[in-house]
Amino acid sequence: MEHRIIVLGAGYTGAFAAGRLAKRLRPEDVSITLVNAEPDFVERVRMHQVAAGQDLKPRPFAEMFAGTGVELKLAKVTAVDADAKTVALTGAGGAETLAYDTLVYALGSGWTDHGVPGAAEHAYEIASRPGALKLRERLARLDAGQTVTVVGGGLTGVEAATEFAEARPDLKVALVARGGLGDWVSPKAQAHLRKVFAKLGIRVHEHADVAEVRPDAVVTADGTAIDSAATVWTTGFAVHPIAAATTMETTGRGQIVVDRDMASVSHPDVFAVGDAGYAMGDSGSPLRMSCASGIPMAQNAAEAIVARLTGTRPGRAPLGYFNQCISLGRKEGLIQYVHGDDRARSGSLRGPLAARYKELICKGAAWGVANPTYGMPVRRRRIAKAARPEGSAVRALA
Repeated sequence: MEHRIIVLGAGYTGAFAAGRLAKRLRPEDVSITLVNAEPDFVERVRMHQVAAGQDLKPRPFAEMFAGTGVELKLAKVTAVDADAKTVALTGAGGAETLAYDTLVYALGSGWTDHGVPGAAEHAYEIASRPGALKLRERLARLDAGQTVTVVGGGLTGVEAATEFAEARPDLKVALVARGGLGDWVSPKAQAHLRKVFAKLGIRVHEHADVAEVRPDAVVTADGTAIDSAATVWTTGFAVHPIAAATTMETTGRGQIVVDRDMASVSHPDVFAVGDAGYAMGDSGSPLRMSCASGIPMAQNAAEAIVARLTGTRPGRAPLGYFNQCISLGRKEGLIQYVHGDDRARSGSLRGPLAARYKELICKGAAWGVANPTYGMPVRRRRIAKAARPEGSAVRALA
């Protein structure tokens, strides 16, 4: 009888986990179902490039997982019952409920307006492909001299502002940051950021909280109105709300609390990876929402599942950081070396070489997802008899 594994979400972490499980387990022992609403892989770390008018290489899941044994189901997840061990879906064929023995929850995160008046109505987001494409259309309609205002001084905001300024030098680009520009990187790296921003003509409003977004302006807490023909919101992420509606233990922001193997501390048959999971790094600090966190989380979850099913010892990837890779348009970049807990070290790589390094990292991440069973030869293992659920041949519930 097959052990039923369902993976919810096919972003970097979900697709990676599904591929690794398919590589490590024998198809006659397990069924692996990958559920995703879209038919192809989205390189989320490149959405600012899409918004700026660039086209990305299509990566259809049907091609990526052909011959791997992974079943792709195009559907939207509507609910998870962690006690009954079922997931509810809605797809082209209507509503459906699937039962699982092991669940990998990788629904990720989206944008959040943090309750700022007018943000939901007037701002654009680039946390999703539909959002990036919508902004792309808006930017294409802007006339020379109009202003694009990016709200948020983190990695996404910095990358978006520089990408837009480089791609559309005829526009005015502004960045509104709650803190100082790049105040999380080393002094030399921060100086490089300022140099690039000045070269691209980006106006920076530092130490400014946004109190309101209007159709034609961003208003800060002190009442300053900043002209904005298009406002781009990059102030952080909100996780998918489904987990918080379950009986699983979650944080206040809805992340599933997991152990070192990425298993839910309240429901050990559920593994949460990527932005959906609240995991502690090796340094003792929580992992931040990022691809840099998600891939090792997915690797650890897959290895833990394999170990549990086959009665072997799990391989564990380190949970920490080495650097932060920041693109500053297509020609400039910044690689900030960090401690394991993500605090900046004194060293950094700056300039065109850093841009090429960042591009290599992005290509490598996408290639790894697009080639799920390629790489080091790994023997597919048989699952132990104890892991074979009674009656598991019945995969769907009425």
